[in-house]
Formats: sequence, structure tokens, C-alpha cells
Amino acid sequence: MSPVGDRAAYDEEPVMRESISYVGLDVHKKFIQAALIQAGTGDVFEWRTPNTSSKVAALIRKVCKLGGPRVELCYEAGPTGYDLSRKLNDQEGFRCRVIAPSLIPRKSGERIKTDRRDAKKLATYLEAGLLTEVQPPTPEEEGRRELCRAREAAKQVEKKAKQRLGKFLLRQGHIYREGKKAWIGMHMRWLERQKFDNAHLQIVFDSFLRALTQATDVVRELEQAIEAAAKDDAVREPVELLQCFKGIRVVSAMCIVTELYDIERFQSPRSLMSFLGLTASEHSSGGAPKRGGITKAGNARLRRLLIESSWTCTRSNKTGFAVRKRRDGQPGWAVDLAERAQHRLHRRYWRLVHGGKHSNKAVTAVAREFAGFIWAMLLNQRLHMLETEVTV
Repeated sequence: MSPVGDRAAYDEEPVMRESISYVGLDVHKKFIQAALIQAGTGDVFEWRTPNTSSKVAALIRKVCKLGGPRVELCYEAGPTGYDLSRKLNDQEGFRCRVIAPSLIPRKSGERIKTDRRDAKKLATYLEAGLLTEVQPPTPEEEGRRELCRAREAAKQVEKKAKQRLGKFLLRQGHIYREGKKAWIGMHMRWLERQKFDNAHLQIVFDSFLRALTQATDVVRELEQAIEAAAKDDAVREPVELLQCFKGIRVVSAMCIVTELYDIERFQSPRSLMSFLGLTASEHSSGGAPKRGGITKAGNARLRRLLIESSWTCTRSNKTGFAVRKRRDGQPGWAVDLAERAQHRLHRRYWRLVHGGKHSNKAVTAVAREFAGFIWAMLLNQRLHMLETEVTV
């Protein structure tokens, strides 16, 4: 994320700034509320239009008529996605920005919120350079990201199906005792053998088992699609490099690549950690520092994935057969970086635990450092790729 506008550049070129009209859009499923600050005059025009293809085209014509040859527009990132920004950016003289909603300045004493006020506030803040822009993905990047997110949603459905079926069997006294692990081959065969004398209970059991089977099939199909997508030239190399890390395999690597999609937008490891919400919150005043838990601001999916992967690093610092196989054929610098991360994260976890930290807090600290190693891996991959292009 980067600040919208450059105040110093605006001060140096006041004439250019005065030639730009600013438009704030409050976008909803059914309608769009627009507020335009006209270049030169500063007059404000406000109107509301349905959010349909024909009406969006009419909105573009009206903005061209009122705003002149140069227009900057913005709207908040949300469920409406990036399709509107792509349509607006295709227009000559238009520049549309998608804004991070959580970073919009808010007045503590303001108690009235309307769509008109929101649209006008966006236009005013855009003109002042006070907004923070998010980088929209390309259609190809968004497609791969939606595939990974669909798999995560399917895993949640599968988890719920397992919980419903397991608790139902527990209530009826059907307890699995033939093995130690559930939901694997032996357990699934045991489930298929379960029968109930009561017809109603049998119907419930069959429906729960069928729902679990369907959810598992969906997860499997999506994982196969992700593995196939990981072979695309656009993501193949970073996905393979990330699998050098212990705890990251192809699905996890694809999720990381598709959620970040451009590591160069993070200027430092700390900026990536902040994006993931893994940095400590702070409320210091009067020279008295006061820090709390992690902010949990930013990408929750990637934060959860990194914490899950970090648990693997805590168990042992030895390199298993599967990890060695994934590292075969990878550059030496990538393997060395993964080895350093593996040993450092393991030591970090146990130092914190032996120092009295709860294991959950310790693994969160490990995940924060893990994010720094991922930043280094992806950035080095980009630099090596650029060096290769220059050499060629």
C-alpha cells in the first residue's frame, strides 16, 4: 500500500494540481454515490446512479463533461471488487484508485454517516493526498487468488461437516476405537460400516456422511486445480522457491504468492509484517511505552497460514526427506536461506518458550520472523530474474 498523492509534488506544481478534478465514489451493489470537485472552480457536484453497465457508462460521460480532461477517482476496497476501477482506468485522462477503508482518516466526534458524506469525504481527502491506496491485482492474479480462497472456504465447509458427523456419532454412542487418527482411510471405512436401527437416525447419518464426502471431493478438486495453476510460468518459480521452506508445500506457496502477488510493493520485511498484522500494537504517550498484542490488521488469511506453517518449524530443526526432495534442483542461495530460516525459527521458538512465553505467543513471534524470510526469498527471486533478463 502506498499513500495516494504526493503533497510535495503538488506544492511544486500548483498549476497542474488545479487542472485535476477529484471524484469520490461510494460504491454499493445497487447504486453508486458520486461527488466531484471541479478543477479550477472547486465547485462540488453530487449525484447518485444505479450500479449497472449502462449507468456506469453514463456516469463516465458525466464525469468527463464536468471534470475536464484530467480526473482522479477513488472508491473503497470492498465486496464490489476491482471491476469498476478497471473500467474507469480504461478511460483516457482517468486515474482510479482503490482505497484501504481501514486507513481513511476519521473524526472522533463525527456521529453522522451517509452515502453523500462518504463520497464527498473521499473526494476531499483524495484532493488533499490523505488516502492510502491498495494495489489491485490483474485479472489473471485475481483468478489464481480466488482459486486459493475457494479452497480455503471448501476446507471450512469440510471441517464443519466433520464436526457435525463426529458429534452426532458421539451422541449415539458410536465411538471410533480401531485407530489413533480420525478421517483417514481406516476411519472412513469404519464410518461406512455404521448402521442405526432407528430409521430417522439412519437418514441423518447418511446425510451427514454424504455432505462430508462431497466437501472432501470439492477440496480435492480445488487442490488439483491449484497444483496445475502452480505450473504457470507467472508463478512457477516463486512457488518452487517457497517450498524450500519447511512447513510450506505447493498449496501454501500458491496462497502466499497469490495473496502478495507483487513483493516489490513492500519496501522492507517490516512492511510485510505490518501488512499481515503480525506487528505489536502500541499505545504510548508521555514517554511511557505501552505495547499490546499483534494488530491483526491486514491479510488474515495469510497470517493464519503463516502461523500454521510456523508450528512445523517448532517441532524439529532437522530436514526431512520431503523437504530435501522439494529442494532438489533449486538454487543454492534459496536452499541456504531456507536452512537458515529453519534453524533460526526453531531456536527462536524454544528460547521464548523456555523464557516463560506461552506457546501460542511464541509461535506468533516465529511467524513474524518467517514473514521476513519469505520477503527475502521472493525479493531475491525477483532480483535474480531481473539480472537474467539484463544478461540476455
